[in-house]
Amino acid sequence: MTLNEIVKLLEGEVLIPDTDLEIEVPCAFASDMISDILMCTKEPTLLLTGLTNNQVIRLSDMIDVIAIIFVRGKQPLDDIVEMARERGLPLICTKMTLYRCSGILYNAGMRSCKI
Repeated sequence: MTLNEIVKLLEGEVLIPDTDLEIEVPCAFASDMISDILMCTKEPTLLLTGLTNNQVIRLSDMIDVIAIIFVRGKQPLDDIVEMARERGLPLICTKMTLYRCSGILYNAGMRSCKI
């Protein structure tokens, strides 16, 4: 599934306009706990989260996060968006809940990441 398909499914807003939305996304992980994200993602992963601080962007330096989807209508500050832009990390916002996003992606065939 491509990032573009995911944006459409989740009625998302792409925060970095020049983002390549044809990126293939093999799996996803959903969490609001940084410790879980660090321990549970072992492969290139789409991250769904309500965390909007700079730590969530820095995770992409430590693990292979393909893109981040911020749920529940949360919007990161401009400096967070700039950090992601510098790293080439796509950011997307959706008004849907973490639970709903997970269900929609699961039903569309997205698999969970290996833990």
